[in-house]
Amino acid sequence: MLKIVPLGGLGEIGLNMMVVEYKESMIIIDAGLMFPEDYMLGVDLVIPDMEYIRQNKSRISGVILTHAHEDHIGALAFLLREVNVPVYGTPFTLGVVRYKLEEYGMLPSVSLQEIRPDTLLRVGDFEIDIIRVSHSVVDGIALAIHTPLGLIVHTGDFKISHTGVSGMTTDVNKFARCGEEGVLALLSDSTNVEKEGYTISDNEVGETLKDIFAKSSGRVIVALFSSSISRIQQIVDIAAARGNRLVFNGRSIEVSVRIAKELGYLSIPDDMEIDIRQVGNFPDRNVVIITTGSQGEPMSALARMATGIHKQIRIRHGDTVVLSSKFIPGNEKAIANIINNLYRRGADVIYEKISAIHVSGHAFREELKLMISLTQPRYFIPIHGEYRHLVLHARLAEEMGIPRSDVILIEDGQSVEFDADGVRTGEKVPTGRVLVDGKGIGDVGRCILKERRALSEDGFVAVTLALDEETGIVMYGPEITSRGFVFENETGHLLDDAICVILEIIEDITPDVPGRLEKIRSRVKSDLRKYFNFTIKRRPVILPFILEV
Repeated sequence: MLKIVPLGGLGEIGLNMMVVEYKESMIIIDAGLMFPEDYMLGVDLVIPDMEYIRQNKSRISGVILTHAHEDHIGALAFLLREVNVPVYGTPFTLGVVRYKLEEYGMLPSVSLQEIRPDTLLRVGDFEIDIIRVSHSVVDGIALAIHTPLGLIVHTGDFKISHTGVSGMTTDVNKFARCGEEGVLALLSDSTNVEKEGYTISDNEVGETLKDIFAKSSGRVIVALFSSSISRIQQIVDIAAARGNRLVFNGRSIEVSVRIAKELGYLSIPDDMEIDIRQVGNFPDRNVVIITTGSQGEPMSALARMATGIHKQIRIRHGDTVVLSSKFIPGNEKAIANIINNLYRRGADVIYEKISAIHVSGHAFREELKLMISLTQPRYFIPIHGEYRHLVLHARLAEEMGIPRSDVILIEDGQSVEFDADGVRTGEKVPTGRVLVDGKGIGDVGRCILKERRALSEDGFVAVTLALDEETGIVMYGPEITSRGFVFENETGHLLDDAICVILEIIEDITPDVPGRLEKIRSRVKSDLRKYFNFTIKRRPVILPFILEV
């Protein structure tokens, strides 16, 4: 029996992780994270629940990474703590992975195996053809997994473009050959299924950037994703033709550029690149700065420029700032704040909503149709996207002639099983989201998030009280302090009356009552909550610190 188990990425954007099983072998495709949503207060990262991995760790033969984006490799270090198996990836992907594992101190203990398109990879009981795909990061791949029951094609993240970095275009001929061989199931990226037509050409973006550079009277500052090597090469070429000097600023972009240059994916003319401390030595019109912060990240280089706290770069009149990336949902407000601050400092700001300076790395509807036509799968499984994306992609497959019974719509944890009799949905396996907060992994759950939300909305009130163990008389307090509730100079009668509420509770619960201390704590919490809600319509968290001495 052949089994496919998605552990993340089917029902949300990010967390991409999938297990493919045959006989006693299991391979894992990608190990991604997602960034915390607004309600996940204080959380740094979100990774997939790896309980199913732990249950089957002896059967896992390897991890195959499709490309170097965080939503596909960001959870790798956490996965490798559970199971230390070989990791397979293309040169740029492994270059980024090496840097990340080095930060975690894990690099010496991990086996990283380089793979390239048009090679046949053998992992456990699987033979896998590596297929080049075009995406917004170089070295993206799809997988054609050969099994005795048929060929499984996993597209990874892709678009069908003929204008990307040389040698980095989607190999449509290889997908067509898969279709001729016969594809049992196509697992296809659904992210942009809502977009009609085709993705715009990289050349079109290049022409837009040329026009922006030509019209700029001062420095040009371009903020983008650090992995957008093809876009960086476009900017380098435009700047080189104008005789400009080039600065890279931001740790992640400096790392990506170094890796890409070492691998030959990025070519920068000699003497063109300068140190950020040399910017003042050249006329503004001759300076191009490529930096991070296109998503409004609070401590990014662009955010520091926008707020005026960057050590070397001060935004001024004449600067042109280009945000060459898509606004990721949830980041709009942070990005808007940066744009407003840049305008306040005199810069001209160009972004996706007003100019074609970004091209998506995910296929639009016509490209998704073409993928189905090329591979001609017997079964179709939409992957990578929120539930609406999966549903719309399933409907698109039906429009392309795949019977509804052969379109398999699943979410995280729902396994799919293939055997000689056909296909069926199997058992649901443990899955979910694990929150990473500092060094804590999974120790922040719904209860903690609920408490954090309550603290963020209404603050807290702490009650300190000491009682004589023998007589029950108050020895200290009650002392009441508040944070995030009301300002100290405004508390006045409010806290005085709250003290009276506490003293009445102590009188009601006499020393001879069994479990008196716990009963007092419980009453203090409930009665103070009611009191504050009645008097000022607020519900702070009540923290009673009551002890007997």
